[in-house]
Amino acid sequence: MADREIISFSDVTIGYGKTKILEELNFSVYENDFIGIVGPNGAGKSTLLKTLLGSLKPLRGVVKKESLIFGYVPQRDLVQPLLPYTVYDVVMMGRYSLLGLFNNPGKEDKRIVEESLDNAGICDLKNYHYSSLSGGQRQRTLIARALAVEPNILILDEPTNGMDTPSHYSLLALIERLHKEKQLTILLVSHLLSDVANYVQKILLMEKYFFQFGNISEILSEDNLRKTYSSEFSVSTYNGEFIITSKKR
Repeated sequence: MADREIISFSDVTIGYGKTKILEELNFSVYENDFIGIVGPNGAGKSTLLKTLLGSLKPLRGVVKKESLIFGYVPQRDLVQPLLPYTVYDVVMMGRYSLLGLFNNPGKEDKRIVEESLDNAGICDLKNYHYSSLSGGQRQRTLIARALAVEPNILILDEPTNGMDTPSHYSLLALIERLHKEKQLTILLVSHLLSDVANYVQKILLMEKYFFQFGNISEILSEDNLRKTYSSEFSVSTYNGEFIITSKKR
């Protein structure tokens, strides 16, 4: 049985006011997709996310969505650890977004928070202050918070940005496991092509006036990367993995 279409963009233009960022977007997201969204700064990745999440209306065209629950993981640097919240408190915030400010969490909410901490691999950190954590631990906390809403779709915005190499690959392995074991539809935004190439199933290449979407084996080409980044790339495979290198001019 084919996977269900849950989001579709039909002749969509995105932007702000009279400023168009991207035009004629036509693509669909299916249940259990694992999609990478890549492109240089200013390509419109954040604008696309806002349109997907419904906080920004398209300037033109139609965005159709099933009744979905989004788990959104923002860029870690945008979440300021100003107050002494524990990891448990931060993850519980995902439940409060469903309960409302004046309702207290019940047994089921607490169970879901504990399960989310376990799925993110941070049960042992739940009583630590968020401000005391490493970058990788903070990212896992934000992922657990997103899981606490019990989403259909998990959207991650630059989740490995600024991490050391072990934390970087450990987090990617976590995201891959959530996709496979929890059957979550995942949209991963990253400026790191190697992250996208060797984990996702489909890729969305974005640049102003240029847009490509499809299976990674079809879209990840030297020609498409040159159009997206205005630079020369070499794309090859070794032991089943993509190797992407920038060619010096």
